Amino acid sequence: MRYNGGSFFMSASRRLLATALVATAAFGLAACGPDNSSDQGAGSGSNTASAAPTAAAPASPTAAPAGTGKPAPSGTPGSEEGFCTHDPLPAGQKWIYPVKGTTATNLVYKETKDVCGVDDVGFDPVGPDKTAAFAPAAKGHLRSVIAAPKDVNVADLVKHITECLATPHNEKGSYPCSAGDYKLALDASGKVTELWERPHS
Repeated sequence: MRYNGGSFFMSASRRLLATALVATAAFGLAACGPDNSSDQGAGSGSNTASAAPTAAAPASPTAAPAGTGKPAPSGTPGSEEGFCTHDPLPAGQKWIYPVKGTTATNLVYKETKDVCGVDDVGFDPVGPDKTAAFAPAAKGHLRSVIAAPKDVNVADLVKHITECLATPHNEKGSYPCSAGDYKLALDASGKVTELWERPHS
């Protein structure tokens, strides 16, 4: 009986000791978990590293347009300024440059092409001279950054154009000269009905 009792006592003691060791080990692992986060980070680093770029990757494509405003058209030189194409005009209207030879009966002009500008789109004269007759009731609209707008008849319009062709940027003529580009309106027969001077600083 003593041997059996001793054996029972020893078995119980070993079980208690084993249970205590398992509990201690489990507690130690739980307690060490946060301290070993850097070690675990090496194992889960691929998850963390892949998560960060995945979150950042969509941000960079959307951030670029937000930083640049509207995208530059066609990526032509100077298009980053964003002023390379004029707004669409109504049918029968276009931007032109009057040239020498304009009279009280006929407007002589060149077509224009858009060029990139710092503050606004610019216009360069291109191609051969063209001629269009003035309609009987044609009107001119003179504009300058240093004078109030002035609506004129064909005779005064032609006088202004002639003065500005002779002395560009003249401020002492019948009306201050601008840079020379005008918006032209033609009727169905191709006659000039209106001409708007574009003010330039």
